[in-house]
Amino acid sequence: MTERQRGDSSQTQARRILERVNRESSADHGMVARGIERTKKHLSAADADQADSIEVWGTRIGRALALLLIVAAIVWLLAYLARTS
Repeated sequence: MTERQRGDSSQTQARRILERVNRESSADHGMVARGIERTKKHLSAADADQADSIEVWGTRIGRALALLLIVAAIVWLLAYLARTS
C-alpha cells in the first residue's frame, strides 16, 4: 500500500467517524425532545377520552398529584440523608 493510499484511507475513516459522531449527538438531542414531549402529553391526559371532560380532568389532577408526591418524597429523602450524615 502506498503512502497516498494510506492517507486516503485515513481521511475516509476520519470522515466516517465524524459523520457517526454527528448522527449520535443529534440523536441524543432528539431523544431528549421526544421524552419531554411524551411527558407533556402524559401530564395533559392526551391519552384519555377527550369527549369525557370529567375523565380528562380527573386524569390530569391525578397525574399532577402523583408528580407532586414524587417530588415531595425526593425532597424529604434528600433532607433526611443530609441530616443523618
